[in-house]
Amino acid sequence: MKNKWVKAVKAVGLGILVLVVCRFLYTLLDTTFNGIFVDWFTNSFVYRDTFLNAETNDYIESQTINWYALKSFLYPAFLVFVLGVVFLVRWLAARMAKKKNQQDIGKIADILRKFQENQKEIPPLPGDYARIEAQLHQIREKEVRQVRILEKETRKRNDLITYLAHDLKTPLASVIGYLSLLDEVPEMPPAQKAKYIGITLDKAYRLEELINEFFDITRFNLQAIQINLGRANLGFLLQQLGEQFYPILEQQRKKVVIETPEELWIWADGEKLARVFNNILKNAIAYSYEDTVIEIRACRTEDKVKITFSNLGDPIPPNQLETIFEKFFRLDSSRSTHTGGAGLGLAIAKEIVQAHGGEIYAESGEERTVFTVMLPDRKGNLTENDRDTRDKQKL
Repeated sequence: MKNKWVKAVKAVGLGILVLVVCRFLYTLLDTTFNGIFVDWFTNSFVYRDTFLNAETNDYIESQTINWYALKSFLYPAFLVFVLGVVFLVRWLAARMAKKKNQQDIGKIADILRKFQENQKEIPPLPGDYARIEAQLHQIREKEVRQVRILEKETRKRNDLITYLAHDLKTPLASVIGYLSLLDEVPEMPPAQKAKYIGITLDKAYRLEELINEFFDITRFNLQAIQINLGRANLGFLLQQLGEQFYPILEQQRKKVVIETPEELWIWADGEKLARVFNNILKNAIAYSYEDTVIEIRACRTEDKVKITFSNLGDPIPPNQLETIFEKFFRLDSSRSTHTGGAGLGLAIAKEIVQAHGGEIYAESGEERTVFTVMLPDRKGNLTENDRDTRDKQKL
């Protein structure tokens, strides 16, 4: 509203200025140059007629305006005048606008400089640039959120590295201790020696897992996940996954039941999906009860492919169903050496699924937890090359 009043005042001021200029030109032409304007007007637009007055016997001169000639002059003159006024007004307005824009640009440049210097408060911009100011506030808010997330992740990562470094001591001490016993007592009974070697081997495997977790922490921050799409047999991937984890399942007296069509082909990165399913199944095995069955199902639903992993175990608290997919999140607060990992498995799985244009989520309640992966279904017929690939995989 204020800007409208300012524009109206400026327009009135320009009108008054034009009138003053016109009056000045009239005075200059008529008064200063000794009636030159009146003489020109009389000669151009006035009829002169002389007649004899019978009563006084004097000659009288009469003057009559030549309206035709005057109109013929006034029309183009008025047009020229109006164009001149319009040109003058536009020139003055452009000059004033240019000056104002230069001032605004200078002010915006100063604000942007302060913004780049991480000044917390953003000074208000001129009214016409309110949208830029709003965008700057959005950028600053997004920047603050990203910094907070980064600080949180860095804190979690540092804490996790400390935990893992501490966890390394226990299996390392066991390996050194049992190897020292084997070295000090070379005549140890075979049964006892086999027992100590088995324990040492288990602890060495645990050391390998912890070291791999260190590498996962580094790789996750340095590498971007790249997807190479191709036709993949989802049923074969899941069956292969079950065979891969058979020794661990047998050791913990658990089973995996897989229900999927034999030839469920999808358009995806098979290697990356195998990593997703590996991470989910590893999580299900770690947190499921002994002597229970982990169910894996895959099927088509309209325009998507749905894969579910279901296990019996302690339910996940509702407030952690979303955070379990965050980087460095560990469900077990006790940092158990049997179930505690780097907290990257589900975070990596989420990024891979999202890179495929899909989604992953978890549901938990009454001792049953279900992880669901939804992938876009790009349908197509199985070609001869696909059959050859399938046969080679089976071999």
